[in-house]
Formats: sequence, structure tokens, C-alpha cells
Amino acid sequence: MIPIALCLLAYFFGSISSAIVLCRLSGRPDPRTLGSGNPGATNVLRFGGRRLAALVLVGDMLKGLLPVLFASWIDGTTSVIAAVALSGFLGHLYPIFFGFRGGKGVATGFGVILGAMWPVGLALLATWIIVAAVSRISSLGALTAAIAAPFYAWYLSQHPQYVILTLIISTLLIWRHRTNIQQLLAGAADKTNPSS
Repeated sequence: MIPIALCLLAYFFGSISSAIVLCRLSGRPDPRTLGSGNPGATNVLRFGGRRLAALVLVGDMLKGLLPVLFASWIDGTTSVIAAVALSGFLGHLYPIFFGFRGGKGVATGFGVILGAMWPVGLALLATWIIVAAVSRISSLGALTAAIAAPFYAWYLSQHPQYVILTLIISTLLIWRHRTNIQQLLAGAADKTNPSS
């Protein structure tokens, strides 16, 4: 029963949308009604400023990180930690409190991976920073880190449960970024063929 309770706790905690809650507290509009419509830090940055966006980013990361750390303290088995991590991530993507309409999952995905496998989390952070800094495209950094995550998990943790966890998270992240991928591909095509 304890593993189930931990997973439910992680899901409900993950379902708390940092962007929506913080925008309401600060008197800003619902982020789902502006910009990209995504309740995440990048969209909040467009109309809420850097400070609010930073708070959303930290909030989304912590709601993934804290339940995993708590589960590690209560039950340190790899399978339980992986299940709790996935539950928290799914809570962010499909929040029960907000009509199952959540964010894209980058910060929360980073949080759960950092909690479960801190070396992998740091490697992903470095990957995102380097790619985003060189390309000046945040979503490209996130996508590159998502693709690299299962390889990092396999190399640095070598736990099958964590490799499966990162595969699922990476697949969902890529799916949630499909619009960004289309835009990146369209931009690349435009640069290659200006007449297209």
C-alpha cells in the first residue's frame, strides 16, 4: 500500500500547476489563455517577466524533485522510486486539478530525474545549457537533453527501471514538443532553401 500511496501523492503534487497558481497569486492572466497556451515557465516569461517565470521554473522542478526524495527516504527501492518519479511527471502533464491540461514537462521531468539519479540530472542540465547557449533556442536544448536522457541513464545508473523511466519521459517530452519540432524543421528548411 505504501508504494501506491507514494505514487498517488506524487501525482497529486505534480498536478499543482506552478504557472497557473503563481499567475493567479500575482494577478496575472491564466497562462493557458495567452501566448502558446502552455502553463510553463517559457510562456509565463512572455507576459509575466523573468522573476515570475523563474518562480514557475523552480516550482515545476521542485514538485517533481520533492516527492522522489520523499519516496527515497520512505522506500529506497529502485522500482518504487521510478514509479513515483513517473507519477509526478504524469501529474504535471495531465493535472487532475486543471482539466488534465498541463505543461510540456521539461522542468518537472528534470526534477524527477534529478531526484532519482542526480548524476543524470546534472548531465542533462549541462546538455540543455550548452545546446541552448550555442543555438539560442531553449526548446532545442530541451529536446537534445530529452534524447540524451536514456543514454545517460544507461551509462551512469545502469538500473533497468531508470532506463525505462527516462525512455518514457523522453518519449512524452518529444511528443509534447512536436509543435516546436515542426517549427525548428521549418526554420531549418527556410535557411537551407530561402525560396521555400
